[in-house]
Amino acid sequence: MSPAKKAKSGKPDASGPQRKNIAENRKARFKYEILEQIECGIMLLGSEVKSLRDNQISLDEAYVRVSDGELWLVGADIAEYKQATLWNHARRRPRKLLVQRVQLKKLSVRAHEKGLTLIPLHIYFNERGIVKLIVGVGRGKKLHDKRQSIKEADNKRQLSRVMKKKN
Repeated sequence: MSPAKKAKSGKPDASGPQRKNIAENRKARFKYEILEQIECGIMLLGSEVKSLRDNQISLDEAYVRVSDGELWLVGADIAEYKQATLWNHARRRPRKLLVQRVQLKKLSVRAHEKGLTLIPLHIYFNERGIVKLIVGVGRGKKLHDKRQSIKEADNKRQLSRVMKKKN
């Protein structure tokens, strides 16, 4: 059976769920030690979704806050969608995150512990086209931890170069 006919049969392939990556907060993994991750939904306007489809978002300065028993994404910069004109959104407005009540209680307890922070790590479209956000509970790294991370990355890079030359 050809691959095209297998795809029409409706069976998912073995590669797992299909994700369309939008953006990743790469600085977060360098600055913070990620202890736990949770997937959240996010309430967006139509023009914001259109901008996300064009990968027009920055999570660099964004963080997550627990306020009045709700999770909020603060500081994420979603660019205005040019075709929306009059009905456009505010670029840096707080956006409500959607999580289950049990997860919310767990995150709020963790967020109020000394030295822990809620950080947006990754935003993507899931297989059904819904925007999802991965939120991490992180502890800030000290300078010597950051140096260790850089050293490990350099060693890994050198090892891959050596292996590439041997092949």
